[in-house]
Amino acid sequence: VQLVESGGGLVQPGSSLRLSCAASGFTFRSWQMKWVRQAPGKGPEWVSTISTGGGIRYYADSVRGRFTISRDNAENTLYLQMNSLKFEDTAVYYCATEPGAPSGQGTQVTVSS
Repeated sequence: VQLVESGGGLVQPGSSLRLSCAASGFTFRSWQMKWVRQAPGKGPEWVSTISTGGGIRYYADSVRGRFTISRDNAENTLYLQMNSLKFEDTAVYYCATEPGAPSGQGTQVTVSS
């Protein structure tokens, strides 16, 4: 299993970012996928999960209405569209299979004015 996250950056509050997760080494379309984040000094926080076909999505209360998870099974890629970013969204974001634990390096998202 190889998962490579990208798309993070330094943005101002209210901005948007789109994270990507390139998957390889397993049958991507057969696995539910999730995003997890870890803020400085805190434990991992589940963000969102998507079903194998993409039709069922779950979100943490903290991001519901602002973040959208999606996937492209033809491209073996998972996405997280993040809108209306807040200071508290600052974290390293990881993708993972569900069930499963993050195995990539993550991508840093920093929301700062």
